[in-house]
Amino acid sequence: MTTLPVGYESYWMLSAGAAPYAPLPADSEIEVDVAVVGGGVAGLSAAWELARSGRSVAVLESDRIAAGVTGHTTGKVSSLHGLLYAYLRDTRGAEGARLYAESQQQAIEHLSAVAEELGIDCELERGPAHTFVESEHHADEVRAEAEAAREAGLPATFVTRTGLPFPVCAAVRVEDQAQFHPRKYLLALAADLQRHGGRVYERTRVMGLDEGEPCRLFTENGAEVRARDVVVATHYPVFDRALMFSRLEPRRELVVSAMLPAGQDPGGSYLTPERGTRSVRTAPYPFGSGKRLLIVTGEKFTPGTSGQGSVGAGYERLAAWTYERFPDARLVHRWATQDNDTTDRVPYIGPFHPAAQHTWVATGFGGWGMSGGVLSGQLLAAYINGEPLPPWAKLYDPRRLSPREAPAMLRFQSTVAGRFVGDRLRSSYVDSVDEIAPGAGAIVRIRGRRCAVHRTPEGEIRALSPRCTHLGCLVRFNDAEGAWECPCHGSRFDTEGRVIQGPATRPLEPRDDVE
Repeated sequence: MTTLPVGYESYWMLSAGAAPYAPLPADSEIEVDVAVVGGGVAGLSAAWELARSGRSVAVLESDRIAAGVTGHTTGKVSSLHGLLYAYLRDTRGAEGARLYAESQQQAIEHLSAVAEELGIDCELERGPAHTFVESEHHADEVRAEAEAAREAGLPATFVTRTGLPFPVCAAVRVEDQAQFHPRKYLLALAADLQRHGGRVYERTRVMGLDEGEPCRLFTENGAEVRARDVVVATHYPVFDRALMFSRLEPRRELVVSAMLPAGQDPGGSYLTPERGTRSVRTAPYPFGSGKRLLIVTGEKFTPGTSGQGSVGAGYERLAAWTYERFPDARLVHRWATQDNDTTDRVPYIGPFHPAAQHTWVATGFGGWGMSGGVLSGQLLAAYINGEPLPPWAKLYDPRRLSPREAPAMLRFQSTVAGRFVGDRLRSSYVDSVDEIAPGAGAIVRIRGRRCAVHRTPEGEIRALSPRCTHLGCLVRFNDAEGAWECPCHGSRFDTEGRVIQGPATRPLEPRDDVE
């Protein structure tokens, strides 16, 4: 068994602390031009662009800004997204692929320009990005991707040698990509947002939206925010009126990081779709002389499922792969990240639904939220300010729906339906509370009703309703992170039932008298 770091802490969170922002006071009322729900890269980018254009803006974050998905990303900012361009060329045509490449690459340049303008020390580095395979069975796919990416306008080449310390069969290499410390960048963006009159409220969970004129947002503590426009940038939209729950599929990925001798830095970033995905990059590491921080991501799975065995076993596989390929690496951190895939593999950025006039959304970045979040800030600001839209706006319009999405939608919805119905046909996940070990959790039927039961390391029993408060699917326990997760739409709850991650906004209900 591989030795793993103790605890689950993102390096970005550990290395960039910040004073908290106050919550919106209970039962208060404020009015702004634009209210942004969500304080990650998409929400803060949109808020910053709007405040710089003279709009009054308030950011409402349920927890801490730049601490959710953004605080647990890998921090790659790339226009090379796996094997996407050959797919886009087939489904959107050569022009669609070109517009996608243009929008993603300009997001990289915009981020670089903003960091330079504001003097943000966010460890921004430029270098090549690669998509590689080790098996010759996939070499033709990589060659086709290199051709499609080059036709789309990217500086892409097909190569068979990289800076990795192991041989590859084929790779796409795209020059002039980027990587950075996402939390340092966004904390500086939030500070500049305030200097331009913007307001940031943390620990302010939005529970309701009235799309009137003005729009009204209602928070968990009874506060109300009135705004002409509302941006929903909560990773997975917390409001279901756009029916995006039928077009978004959540996935979770594990991350390990390790100290690596600086002389062994492979240079640039790397991704392979093989072995359930492996993503590699390095970053400056101030805590070890002559070291870089190696960041490895993979073992993706749907929240509430364990993939191949338990989540803990996934960390073991990822760590073993890291030590096998980088023998001198020494693991120092582990964490997990989450994202949503759309049915046609292109994010949704624009009007929230077909009838929307003043509500907007940014979601479905498919693991590429850093470039996607930056470009969504620009695009949503253009929509709200009534400016000319960029030529790629239609590509991301959430109101798009075409026959090519149908197979993916049907597959996803049949999977969700299977989980929703199948879980209810099972009598129990374990037969008795006594079977639950300290630190573990399981679904147990107690006196005729199901309970989500967790036993603390000290032996205390905590019981909750197993029904996700979003749409009622039954949650499952993530053994590694100690959280209840919904396999249908990705909501996550801590062992006391509090929401960690939406779309759910209400906690799991407590269940008493289970022993």
